[in-house]
Amino acid sequence: MGLAQRLAAASFFLLLLGVTTGQRLVTIQQGPLYRTEGSHITLWCKVSGYQGPAEQNFQWSIYLPSAPEREVQIVSTVDPSFPYAIYTQRVRGRGIFVERLQGDAVLLHITELQERDAGQYECHTPNTDQSYLGTYSAKTNLSVIPDTLSASMAPQALTLMEGDAVELTCEVSKSTAQHTHLSVGWYLLQGAGEHRAQEILTLSKDFILKPGPSYEQRFLEGDVQLLKVGNTTYKLLIGGVKPSDQGQLYCEAAEWIEDPDGTWKDISSKQTQRTSLAVMSQGRDLPVDITAAEHSLAEGDALELSCVVGAPKDSSRHFQVTWLLSGMEVAGIDPHGVLTWEEEFEERAKLGQLRAFKPSNTVYVLTIPEVGLKDKGTYQCSVSEMKTPGDLHSIQTNVSSGLQVNVKPTESQMRLSVSTSTPQVVVGDPLILHCEVQGATSPVSLRWWHLPPQHPGRRVLVATMEQDGSRSLGSAYQDGGTRGSLRLEKESSGTFTLVIPSTLHEDDGGQYRCEATQWSRGRNWTEKGEVAVMVSPMGLHATLRSRTATVSYGQSFELFCQVDASYTLQDVPASVRWLFQPSPATGSLQELVQVSPSGTVVWRTAQPHFQGKAQLAKTDTSFKLHVHSALPANEGSYQCEVQVWRRNILPLGQPAANASSNAVGIKVVLPESKLQVATKDSSVEIAGGNVALECRIVFAQNNSQFAVTWYFLPLLADATPLQIIRASYSSILEYRSEFSSPAQKSRFLSQRVSSSVFQLQILSAAPRDEGRYYCVVEEWLWLVDGWYKLGEGTSGRTTLKFRPTEHQLQMEKTNHSISAREGEEVTLPCRLQDALLPDTQPAATWFQVKSNGSASALLILHHDGTMEYPQERLAPRLFLRRASARDFSLTVSSVERGDAGAYYCQLQGWRLQSEGKALQALAHSGYTQLITIPPESTVLSRICSSPPLLNFILYLPLVLILLLALAVFCWYCKFRKNKKGSITGWMMELEGNEEVKKI
Repeated sequence: MGLAQRLAAASFFLLLLGVTTGQRLVTIQQGPLYRTEGSHITLWCKVSGYQGPAEQNFQWSIYLPSAPEREVQIVSTVDPSFPYAIYTQRVRGRGIFVERLQGDAVLLHITELQERDAGQYECHTPNTDQSYLGTYSAKTNLSVIPDTLSASMAPQALTLMEGDAVELTCEVSKSTAQHTHLSVGWYLLQGAGEHRAQEILTLSKDFILKPGPSYEQRFLEGDVQLLKVGNTTYKLLIGGVKPSDQGQLYCEAAEWIEDPDGTWKDISSKQTQRTSLAVMSQGRDLPVDITAAEHSLAEGDALELSCVVGAPKDSSRHFQVTWLLSGMEVAGIDPHGVLTWEEEFEERAKLGQLRAFKPSNTVYVLTIPEVGLKDKGTYQCSVSEMKTPGDLHSIQTNVSSGLQVNVKPTESQMRLSVSTSTPQVVVGDPLILHCEVQGATSPVSLRWWHLPPQHPGRRVLVATMEQDGSRSLGSAYQDGGTRGSLRLEKESSGTFTLVIPSTLHEDDGGQYRCEATQWSRGRNWTEKGEVAVMVSPMGLHATLRSRTATVSYGQSFELFCQVDASYTLQDVPASVRWLFQPSPATGSLQELVQVSPSGTVVWRTAQPHFQGKAQLAKTDTSFKLHVHSALPANEGSYQCEVQVWRRNILPLGQPAANASSNAVGIKVVLPESKLQVATKDSSVEIAGGNVALECRIVFAQNNSQFAVTWYFLPLLADATPLQIIRASYSSILEYRSEFSSPAQKSRFLSQRVSSSVFQLQILSAAPRDEGRYYCVVEEWLWLVDGWYKLGEGTSGRTTLKFRPTEHQLQMEKTNHSISAREGEEVTLPCRLQDALLPDTQPAATWFQVKSNGSASALLILHHDGTMEYPQERLAPRLFLRRASARDFSLTVSSVERGDAGAYYCQLQGWRLQSEGKALQALAHSGYTQLITIPPESTVLSRICSSPPLLNFILYLPLVLILLLALAVFCWYCKFRKNKKGSITGWMMELEGNEEVKKI
């Protein structure tokens, strides 16, 4: 079974088992492709979407047209024994090889294509993932066609005079059945074979004429042409040959075909025999001579060089002249007289220090009015004759002999010293630098440079002073708002002072260099000197302190922001920001107030109660915040931020240093609470109806307000108190979730019956209300800007009980345990064992015991037959299906995981009397423990949740098929062997019979 068949079978069974393919993808160069015999072909293949290693392996195979179902293995990146015998030799000899472009992309190379290489090529990538997802191979078709391209040109040996015309003919033909294009080009090869051929003119496959770089101008002028005559003839015409055209000329043709992906590929190329072309010059002489009036000069002397071309003055010949100094080009003059300077000499030419001109067509002059040491060396001039003034290539070139020019230096007596009166300063302080020049016999120009220590080798221009006293600043120092207005003064005939009013940062430190240049008769001498200065940062540290961290309501407190620096706050522009975060913290610190360097105070609106109550002050080393009559709103964390600017600089711009202090907490103590609440426990016993529970205040301040919260504590052991209702100091009622239903709100009421007594009224009290009740009283007091809680007190507990009934109901007390699967229905039992007394109406309540021990009512059947659901969300799933008068069982539908827990029911018997209803009997059942079971899993879900079982089921059919195929193959071999043995025996028997006949 071939690789493609194996992959197809595997994909088929994976699809049957519900596996989605398409993640791994192998792509190959799109076919069909057509290539000629003997050509070099490449096929690309790549894989994507894999999860294995970054370097994937590739295997190439072919399916020949004679056996399209048979795979013939060619080459592999991982298995040297992969190639079949017919390809082994070509693979070993690198006639066929695989080039890896990257980990997941390769090229298959066949260096010399053969006719038998035609067929369908398959690129396969072995699986490196944990599972088989996607494609693992791709195919493309390759056809090998005959190479029918031919190109011919009769070889010649031509010798022409410069300016003669030449015509060369190239015959190109093809007979390829496929649609192809031709390109035909002419090339010139000069010198030995290692030189690269120059392109003259090419007719591309898109029928566009393209000249080579050296022939562009001549092509535009029509001097070089390519003509097509008929279907197969291509002619190259050169109107006037030049010496640069000498060499071997040949024609090269290429055949192109368009691949399915839209790209064009040259499938064959042919070169013709070569034609030798020699171009004879017209033999005009080009003598060149260079002269100078003086060869040995001193600095500042004038130098004039003349370049003379030995041609008749009335000649119409065109020359281009280039001046050379020690082999390096200086300037050039073209046939039109246009002068160009090399970049190194361009600046001197602009300043008039160099000049070049053309007095006549045969005389060219270079002058240096004042020579320097850099002007000494060997001077030459190079003359090129051009056919026309616009030519880019010369007819002939000649270079003059070298003229040696010597320049003697002139000595200077100038001396220079540099000093500073500010060797160590702080950021913002001025720098004062001195440069003293002695021995100068003429005016000097001065330059100050800064050599930053953080950039070795770099220099920054600070300021200059020319000979005439004019001053200028470097680009980094022109903005007076950063360092102030720099001053460069000449205090005496030889002393110069540079003042930088304000240092910007530490980087202003380092070396400062003074360069003085003396000028005399066009000559100059320069002396240099350096001095070092150190600029220290404006160190700043802030510490916040307070004499007391706890203050009583109405008292005052102070905060001191102490600044630690090498300077005083009066010497530099300084500002302070006070930050505040209320307690308890609600976010980051908020800006309270800011004091600018000019003394402007800006209060922020986030904490308006500070303005008018706080005072700000400043000393030489600190800032102070004084708060009068502290309020609870002033309690929190305080912090100060200090910023300083460099002195003597306006506008201020960015601060030079800033510091944030530590945070200091201030606590404001409220007035002491005098609240006292009655703490004596009590008990209330009722038979039914309404009941009022009291909460009494024993002592409190006269101007206080109270908030009362009532709590219920079930009689069960370890029960957690439940909040029923809270009445705020403004009499706003708030019910907790367990008592927030409309039915519960209508039964529990909180009211204040006097200045010191609060009541909790329970309307229509039922046995489920039995338990302990107590209240928590909070004392609130208005303090200028709002209400504040001073303290609280807890009352004693009042136990609410129902009187013993005249008749006890007989109920089943046995505890049960019931299991139910999620989504199913379950019934919890609750039954009377005897009948109710005459004229007695039954009532029932179902409870669920919570984890904290408290029991919450789920369903209430009132004596008048009405139903109540305290937890409304459970109402759709709770049913009281009474099979008889004594059956009060609860049915829960669609059981959920949260339904697990303990349940019990409570039954009451009520008798209606003239004065109202009265409880006659009371009892509750045993506990029923409900256990929930997750939904039953299916066979399919069990399989999917077990990877080993899933893999076993996925691959089992493929393994069984492979084993079945192996068994059939073995049976076939055995059958064939048995059949062959039977035939042999039959023939031997037949031969024996013949012998018997002969006897």
